[in-house]
Amino acid sequence: MKVEIWSDYVCPFCYIGERKLALAIEKTGMTAAAEIVFNAYELDPNARKSYVENINQLIAKKYGMSLEQAIAANNNIINAAREVDLDFNFDKLQPTNTFDAHRLSHYAKDQGKQQAYTEAVMKSYFTEGLNISDFDVLTAIAGEVGLDQVEVLRILESSAYEKEVRQDEKNARSRQIHGVPYFLFNETTAVSGAQPVDTFEAVIEELKE
Repeated sequence: MKVEIWSDYVCPFCYIGERKLALAIEKTGMTAAAEIVFNAYELDPNARKSYVENINQLIAKKYGMSLEQAIAANNNIINAAREVDLDFNFDKLQPTNTFDAHRLSHYAKDQGKQQAYTEAVMKSYFTEGLNISDFDVLTAIAGEVGLDQVEVLRILESSAYEKEVRQDEKNARSRQIHGVPYFLFNETTAVSGAQPVDTFEAVIEELKE
């Protein structure tokens, strides 16, 4: 079973959705048979590498809500993450641009470590509050999952894998994917959003049949 996932590293629902998918795969006994492929999707291609405002202020500004409303919305996300054993630390969150992290994902894919890399980047962002556009941070993350740090830095300082990221995003547009996470099973069955675990289970069981 092949599952393609379009997601962004700063998308909380992507991390939650991917964890729910993982739980469904485990519960259906498909861990050894599942091939997971992550495709790049930038929620904000124009995002800066760092911001003076915190995540609550940015959300309030983006959606035209009060700071209190933004904090409440983010607390709901934190609680949803906790339900699947994810620890989101929004007080330390560093909103940033994800293009370079996506480029490095393609290198990780070539090395057979894309899934571990993706998990490590998301944990670094949502739990540890690291700036995942910083080359030193990305190099350290890559080293943790067994990637060659010298090669990683060379890639980051070049334009390597830019075309691959743009192709992922082009593929998303061609499939009319306007939001993430987006899961495509065996190139036939799509699930959009961080759906409940049993929704993913039902899709997997149907494909098994």
